[in-house]
Amino acid sequence: MLYDPLAWLTWACLFLGAACAWMQPPRWRLHVPLLLACGYTSATLDLQLTWEALVVLAALFVAGAAVQPRRPPVLRFFGHVVYIGMAVALGAHLLPGFQNPIVLHALRTTPDAAPFSMYLNLDKPLVGFWVILALPWSTSRRFWRQALSSAGMALLFVVPICMLLAFALGMVTWAPKLLPYALLWLFNNLLIVCVAEEAFFRGYVQGGLSRLWGKGTKACLGALVVSAILFGLAHYAGGWRWMLVAGVAGLAYGWAYQRGGLRAAVLTHFGLNAVHFFFFTYPALQTSTLH
Repeated sequence: MLYDPLAWLTWACLFLGAACAWMQPPRWRLHVPLLLACGYTSATLDLQLTWEALVVLAALFVAGAAVQPRRPPVLRFFGHVVYIGMAVALGAHLLPGFQNPIVLHALRTTPDAAPFSMYLNLDKPLVGFWVILALPWSTSRRFWRQALSSAGMALLFVVPICMLLAFALGMVTWAPKLLPYALLWLFNNLLIVCVAEEAFFRGYVQGGLSRLWGKGTKACLGALVVSAILFGLAHYAGGWRWMLVAGVAGLAYGWAYQRGGLRAAVLTHFGLNAVHFFFFTYPALQTSTLH
């Protein structure tokens, strides 16, 4: 990948597209479809996508067209069902056709850490891009000062609570570090992981349930809790401890989303992940040390 110009073009377009979609200036958002088209075309030419992936892209486009406000209710329902099914499958990397390049393989950030690998995923970002492009209301646009203040307040609570909880459960220990691949991790985590996950869990699930249930106080609280529970369940692969910590974190992300929109939720999510990466065992202590 290092000397592959098509790979560089692919990820330059996808990173820029995610940044434009998340940061939300109206003029920037107009460039998102063009950047995505360029990025995924480049990935296809680079043989990172096969015909199955093109079918997935077409299905997402059809689902996005189906959920638009003036469509018949049955068609909108069908579009949402298709999207939810595909979002779960894409997030779990279950759909064929995507050759996600691995950029870090079985590395240990500290001697006592479990090895981790990092992929630049072509499938998972589609989950977030669909929400942002097909359902503009999901981004809950706010001023940057609202997003920054909301994220800051959320981080004041979620960082000590989640990291102390993870420490108490034997998942991490104090391990400050600065790794040579930190910049790549930061870009990937912010623009691919956090944008996609927050667009789905907060923008789509929490925002959608709030609209469906009437936007009252109880409805907003219920939507926040449901999205946090689902976010915790999505971490089932890490066991009950990761599910618990993720569920608690999801409450903070949901609170930030309510106060400052998608920007705040993404910043809160990214802030907690960055603290974990730079100051604690990442991704977790070895299994042998957890018991």
